[in-house]
Amino acid sequence: MKYKVKIVKLGELCKDFIVEKMVVLFDEEAPEELQEISVVHTKGELKEEVEKGDKIRIGEKEYIVTAVGDEANKTLKELGHCTLKFNGENEADLPGVINLDGELGDIKVGEDLIIC
Repeated sequence: MKYKVKIVKLGELCKDFIVEKMVVLFDEEAPEELQEISVVHTKGELKEEVEKGDKIRIGEKEYIVTAVGDEANKTLKELGHCTLKFNGENEADLPGVINLDGELGDIKVGEDLIIC
């Protein structure tokens, strides 16, 4: 397991991103204005870098990593931040993005987010 955190809050504006098949992640130490747009989670330790082919599980739903932006591992490690895009594309369009293959399901407070 490379990373494991618990979802503690869904920001008021995060649903706007979910409609676009995107999830912005920040840990609970992020400023309030960033938490408003985010799926907020407990602080975690990134034990190994996220790579293409890894799996990300949110609650009971599992997704396959298809691309990792150049800065995604750095920001995930330092701030618990990255943007998950559920588009299955093989290239990340922005440095902080992780692309995933799979249909985005419901996200609920209390669920685990695990990368392995």
